[in-house]
Amino acid sequence: MHIVFAASECAPWAKTGGLADVISALPKTLVKMGHKVQVYIPYYRQVAKAFSGPPIVLASVTIPFPSYNRFARVLDGGVIDGVQMYFVDLPELFDRESFYATPSGDYPDNAERFGAFCRAVLEAAKVIGVPDVFHVHDWQTAMAAVMLRSIYYFDPVFRKVPAVLTIHNAGYQGWFPPRTIETLLLPWDMFTMDKLEQYDKVNFLKGGVVYSDAITTVSQTYAQEIQTQEFGNGLEDTIRHRSGDLFGILNGADYSEWDPATDSNIAAHYTANDLSGKQECRRDLLHAFRLEDIGEQTAVIGVVSRFATQKGIDFIVDILDRLLQEDVVLVMLGNGEEYYERLLTEMAERYPTKMRVQVKFDNVMAHKIEAGADIFLMPSRYEPGGLNQIYSLKYGTIPVVRATGGLQDSIDEEADGEGNGFKFWGYDSTALLDAIHRALDTFRHKKVWEAMMKRAMNEDFSWDKPAQEYVRVYERVIQNRS
Repeated sequence: MHIVFAASECAPWAKTGGLADVISALPKTLVKMGHKVQVYIPYYRQVAKAFSGPPIVLASVTIPFPSYNRFARVLDGGVIDGVQMYFVDLPELFDRESFYATPSGDYPDNAERFGAFCRAVLEAAKVIGVPDVFHVHDWQTAMAAVMLRSIYYFDPVFRKVPAVLTIHNAGYQGWFPPRTIETLLLPWDMFTMDKLEQYDKVNFLKGGVVYSDAITTVSQTYAQEIQTQEFGNGLEDTIRHRSGDLFGILNGADYSEWDPATDSNIAAHYTANDLSGKQECRRDLLHAFRLEDIGEQTAVIGVVSRFATQKGIDFIVDILDRLLQEDVVLVMLGNGEEYYERLLTEMAERYPTKMRVQVKFDNVMAHKIEAGADIFLMPSRYEPGGLNQIYSLKYGTIPVVRATGGLQDSIDEEADGEGNGFKFWGYDSTALLDAIHRALDTFRHKKVWEAMMKRAMNEDFSWDKPAQEYVRVYERVIQNRS
């Protein structure tokens, strides 16, 4: 099977979140299964810095607009782990400081930027190789599915080529003014409530949901959640209408990067059969955060997160004074909303022997926290898939999570420490504190805790099973269009 991925991010070149990790890992697994996979992403300024001077595959791809044309180049990013990478080079649209926005807000021409990218991918595929299926991701590339069924409707090359849309986060939908229909040369009869229009705006993600042959989300629970008013962000009715074509597939983890037995970023390697290196990683983490004289009986709690309300940081703030009365130390890594960055820094200064905060993104330190902490907090208000809880399991760092999305699907709390972590329900910081207390009570029973660590580390959340599920979705939509 020939699959073309179109996405706005792919690790390691362009990354703001879990989407980039999925676009890096899933294609590699599909290639191992015998499929041919090509990945297209924009040639951002950041990509150009990391990958300067790639060979030109297509020197000029015409992207028409109402009163002018743009011209894109397609660059060869090479074959990495069997996956062919392509970069779409539109300097006037993507040679910018950031991917999507400035500190003052989204780029005002994002509709044109990602509309042009989608059309460039489709045009390039006609020359480089027409796939059996297009796999598009989030609002930034959902428009490719819309274009396939509108602009390219009468193109015999694409008539039987389906599109699968993956919703990584329904909270970001790509809302633009009505004139966007004309800008992208779409027919005006698509600007209706049952197609692209929502509250007198063009909604890219809605268009993808309406026109894709199948929709997937990054966990089974999130597939159910986005059909509700609480999590659908206004798209719940549209998604419910497509429920027969909706599939929840839990993200996997890239164990070539996240495995304590081989991780080059941590102080010592360890496995479920030999946990001795975990203590060395714990000492290394405490040293890195300048926390001295911390005994083995003291639980090290780690957080690697965007500092935002969506990630439940407000829950953590609300319980900090009570939590730090316990025999624990807390280390936090991340950045995000300025309010939380400042507040957490101030609280760390108030508790100099109990809490440390690093306000930045640091991949090496993220690995050190996963390896060196005893407990990992993920109290997200919503978490479509989540990866850090899966990394934590592999590193024997027991997660405490809110039961939502992929956190609900991957973490199992059982009586007497028989599960692989701890969960709480509801929007309630006290429930989070109660779950931490249950974790701390178990932590004090070393034999029970060690058994839980080993059980967590032996869980298999590799990409093998999710990739097989994606292949079944691809086969389904290809058959339906044949």
